[in-house]
Amino acid sequence: MTARGPGAAPLAGVIFDFDGVLADTEPLHLRAYQDVLAERGMTLGAADYYDRYLGFDDDGVFRTVWSDRGLNLDEETLVELIRVKGERFEALAGQGEALFPGAADCIRRVAAEAPIAIASGALAPEIETVLAAAGLRRHFRAVVASGDTPRSKPAPDPYLRALELLRPHVAASALDPGGCVVAVEDSMWGIESAIAAGLRCVGVAQTYAANRLETAHVVVPTIADVTPEALRAACAADA
Repeated sequence: MTARGPGAAPLAGVIFDFDGVLADTEPLHLRAYQDVLAERGMTLGAADYYDRYLGFDDDGVFRTVWSDRGLNLDEETLVELIRVKGERFEALAGQGEALFPGAADCIRRVAAEAPIAIASGALAPEIETVLAAAGLRRHFRAVVASGDTPRSKPAPDPYLRALELLRPHVAASALDPGGCVVAVEDSMWGIESAIAAGLRCVGVAQTYAANRLETAHVVVPTIADVTPEALRAACAADA
């Protein structure tokens, strides 16, 4: 299942990133990282987080924080950092609504058009917690999360795995198995990952300015603007 040339393939599936696209969880992730790092005498400012660490999963964030400070991070400590950070995030996420305005409606209308999945660097329990709380988990045919692939974004692995898991659902829905699959992303790293996997991409300018997402085939202001028409425009856009 691949994306074909401009105007040649109908929409067959959609794969969403999670943080920054569907869920406004980055402030919660930042707070969780800050709490964990503070216990070890480290600080992480918001500007540094968004400029330097946003594209990484938990493993990548902690490894890079340690590397940036010229420190060695052993695997046992890394595992513990990820565990504690995950627990802190879930506690914060459980305190309120984490989805962006318009995200729930977007999920419902896109799922009515084609099978949908998630390819994210977030931990699976974090994704499941947010989707279950919003009553939206049933719409997703697959969730690819941190640790589910050998490499994380910007490598294509998460999208390739999500694409593989979508295949039987595309066939079951009687859509063209050779049709266009579109990724919905908010970061340069995510767009790079999606395009490397052979997908068309809609960039959502909720985390970064639209001009930083120019490698996407279509850029929209918010998740509320991700409509079937925008997705089909990405399928029809020049590569």
